[in-house]
Amino acid sequence: MAKNRRAESAAVRFGPAIKAFLLCFLIGGSAIGYVWEKNQINYWGEQIKKSENKLSELRTQNKIRADQLSALTSPVALDARVKRMNLGLVQPSLSQVLRVVEVFETANAVRDTRYAEQPAMQSIP
Repeated sequence: MAKNRRAESAAVRFGPAIKAFLLCFLIGGSAIGYVWEKNQINYWGEQIKKSENKLSELRTQNKIRADQLSALTSPVALDARVKRMNLGLVQPSLSQVLRVVEVFETANAVRDTRYAEQPAMQSIP
């Protein structure tokens, strides 16, 4: 006697359909993930390139400003600016200059004087 289709379980009837659906879902999900990953790599590559360009531009501006600062603070430029502004400033005479001498003590000299002030310990017989 031939088997009746109604007697088969639902899992047997829908099993191949579920397998096909899961296989399509797996392949489609992998494809979408691959495209998304490539898109992210491209996006972050563009962001890195923009940051490198901005860094290069900022370094160039920094160099230009450092050159301007050194030109503006040079003694020749300052003297010329003082003369142009008629401020009447002149170099001080040697009698107006006060020199301060700094004295540095080394760490060893300080340590030696500290130990020299203490009495020596006596050995116990």
